Amino acid sequence: MTKRMIYLDNAATTKMSKTAINAMLPYMDGVYGNPSSLHSVGQAAAEALANARQVIADCIGASPNEITFTSGGSEADNQAIISAARAGEKKGKKHIISTAFEHHAVLHTLKKLEREGFEVTLLDVRENGIILPEQVENAVREDTCLVTVMYANNEIGTIQPIKEIGEICRAKGIPFHTDAVQAAGHLHINVKEQNIDMLSLSAHKFHGPKGIGVLYAKKGILISNLIEGGAQERGKRAGTENIPAIMGMAAALKDACNNIDADAKKLAELRNRLISGLSEIPHSVLNGDSEKRLPGNVNFCFEGIEGESLLLLLDDKGVYASSGSACTSGSLDPSHVLLAIGRVHDIAHGSLRLSLSEENTEEEVEYTVQTVKEVVEYLRSISPVWRDLVNGKKEFLIK
Repeated sequence: MTKRMIYLDNAATTKMSKTAINAMLPYMDGVYGNPSSLHSVGQAAAEALANARQVIADCIGASPNEITFTSGGSEADNQAIISAARAGEKKGKKHIISTAFEHHAVLHTLKKLEREGFEVTLLDVRENGIILPEQVENAVREDTCLVTVMYANNEIGTIQPIKEIGEICRAKGIPFHTDAVQAAGHLHINVKEQNIDMLSLSAHKFHGPKGIGVLYAKKGILISNLIEGGAQERGKRAGTENIPAIMGMAAALKDACNNIDADAKKLAELRNRLISGLSEIPHSVLNGDSEKRLPGNVNFCFEGIEGESLLLLLDDKGVYASSGSACTSGSLDPSHVLLAIGRVHDIAHGSLRLSLSEENTEEEVEYTVQTVKEVVEYLRSISPVWRDLVNGKKEFLIK
């Protein structure tokens, strides 16, 4: 009997679409020139690069000259934050506002800046996983040089009030950056209407290739180089552009944005089926707001079990999921995101993230719900912790 293969880890990475693959192929063989070359082969590649830049800009409401290609979301986050910090430093402003549950590409960059003398305010996150605009406003100081708040959380999927935060920053003359890696291609984005000064995205989260991303920076924002060595990307990012990957990313993002409403509707219906089914498991809790979340994100904690064991047994039954960010999957520490919303260590260790794509079906969701129920029941049956909870030696934390 063929083993089931139900992929529910799309927040970590998505399967590349045929649209993206087909867009890449001509630039691996026919149009293979260096876009910096002046001959016709190179200029054909340069024309393709310009077209892709226009497509991506159109998808987020930007101008082509505001788009810089990067190796992915992490590089874009680093460049945005460091650029704002360097610009602020020149004006004597060394205070940055962010949140406690950002992706580590943001948090680790902020740690690095703290070691250089910058002061960072990490806003507390409410239990529902959403930051309030007034939290940002209250944290602003005279020396604040940047606010960076993720668009949608990579683990619990909660969507932040980006437009409102951007309005506050615009009124106070503070650059506003958002890590939109999880949002791009899944939620409507318009950087002008939402008052976004800098934005990061990564192709492999919306069925594009890995290793390619974008930093949007509003005209007038000073961008510092992370990589020196050439005049590519208007001198802001040295290195020959990866034309095949860029073409794949542009095609994937355009396709995702063209179908965003229909895909979101389907995913939200599947997501709600998952939430409803998993909520039937005793002593379980949904992490993050039930409505203001990505259409394909479900994140639960189950008391009395370890997330790692849950993932391994689900894998054995053909359900491929995660317990949080793929970037920290080698860590034994509980998710910093779950700790930030108030989950205690013991509960945070028993987490499960299921992230859907448009290819998932109702039948797969029903199978997943049933399988998770069976695996949780089995793990609890062999858990001394669960036995103590049931016998009253310990008190249940999830009622």
